[in-house]
Amino acid sequence: MAEEQQLKLDLEELRHLQSIAKRPRVISFLASEICDLDAKFATVTAAAAATQRAEVSVEKAPFDSGAVNRSYATLGTFSWDQDNDKIKIYISIEGADQEKVDAVFKPMSVDIKLHDIHEKNYRFYIPKLNKEILPDKCKLVVKPTKVIVTLVKVSKGNWLDLHFKEDKLKPNLGQEKDPMAGIMDLMKNIYEEGDDEMKRTIAKAWSDTRSGKTADPLKNYP
Repeated sequence: MAEEQQLKLDLEELRHLQSIAKRPRVISFLASEICDLDAKFATVTAAAAATQRAEVSVEKAPFDSGAVNRSYATLGTFSWDQDNDKIKIYISIEGADQEKVDAVFKPMSVDIKLHDIHEKNYRFYIPKLNKEILPDKCKLVVKPTKVIVTLVKVSKGNWLDLHFKEDKLKPNLGQEKDPMAGIMDLMKNIYEEGDDEMKRTIAKAWSDTRSGKTADPLKNYP
């Protein structure tokens, strides 16, 4: 700022001298000096303005999305579609502000927080996605009546669901202490997933086996 002020004073004095000069050579010399000094003054002024903007940007406090006692209402109304490379999630909500949105993308999760919408805060959270995404390439855009979240897939292909779902019918034999436990879990899952008729059939077969009415088909299992 001191250099800018000095240049300004020098320019004022040179212009004053130019206004009272009589000799053509002196007038030409002063005009050349004024031109050079004017260019230098413009450069210094622009640099000072850029520095001031940077300082204001740094000093501006970021939105505090982690404030103490902040509560969130769950955003459950949304739709989604996909192509081979990405997923698009459409969250229906009015009054969202791009500056008051906190979006955290991780390889297997999405956490979107929208603040101060009609004095309420909202959250859209998927703790475990169906498959991996590329966090650095994901983005969020706020529209007047909705928020659009774009997730970029690591592997191209179709997702059956946004959420990760384990295969309940797949016995986890590698971690069982007893080789029979995997088959028992499989039967249990079939029972839980089956309709009423299936449940009655399995329950009757199990009861008959335990009571000795029928032979246990697994008794000779090594």
